[in-house]
Amino acid sequence: MCDLGINAENFNPHIYFTFKRKFDETHVANYHSHDFASLVYVLSGTCPYNIENSIYQAKKGDLIVLNPGVQHGKIMKPGEDIMELHTGFGNIFVEGLPKNHLIEPGSCPIISVQDHEQEYLKCCSDICYAQENNEPGSELMLKINVMKLLVLFLKTTRSNQGHAEKSRVSFDSSEKSAIVSTLMTFLSENYMRPISLDTISKSIYLSPAYISKVFKEEMGVSPINYLIKIRLAKARELLLEGKLSIKSVARSVGYEDVYYFSKLYKKYHAVPPSKVRRQG
Repeated sequence: MCDLGINAENFNPHIYFTFKRKFDETHVANYHSHDFASLVYVLSGTCPYNIENSIYQAKKGDLIVLNPGVQHGKIMKPGEDIMELHTGFGNIFVEGLPKNHLIEPGSCPIISVQDHEQEYLKCCSDICYAQENNEPGSELMLKINVMKLLVLFLKTTRSNQGHAEKSRVSFDSSEKSAIVSTLMTFLSENYMRPISLDTISKSIYLSPAYISKVFKEEMGVSPINYLIKIRLAKARELLLEGKLSIKSVARSVGYEDVYYFSKLYKKYHAVPPSKVRRQG
């Protein structure tokens, strides 16, 4: 029987983020490290990686395993691109390894799992679906599927071997851009639903404080103010059409309180929605 080095009773990783992204020659690589563990699965393409000052060629079917503190960065060449699924997590305890380590320190960080490609692709697909899905329970399904990815990794790399708290999450600029892009898509697709900073944070497993910090650095406004702008822009379109009452417009863009909506609209556009609707 395969010893995975984990105990089912206390296997409860903290999922910090998941995102899928394609990188090409326009990507500016930054040599950096995290204080958490990360798995990067290569879905397609190829590119060299500089990991701890050693060069590795990552290609489709490879798993890039990054322990905390491991310096790494892509080396994108003209004409090359690579599609990857990134996951980051903590609270991992694998028998025989330091906390939050998935492989022995100093061992090769690029692992070919092509023999299990269909299993990994299915797991990655399930992760992406759970993250993009807004149905009840999708947050839990996302965590379950990331846990399945971790178990699959341990299953395919620790077969028959006798061999696991997030303090500060740090990303390079490209990862920050990917996070912000994910957030913008989430807000654009869900502006009509009840959304709070806590809701946003749970959608991608990042703390509310960190989300606010990264988003404001990249966009110049907070996630909630960005959401307000999306909602009010859509509200203006509906008001100018003149087909819906102000109350219906408010509900259509995520506001149940029509008085609050009217007050907010006037604050941002200097005119009340009733005036815009008459003009329309």
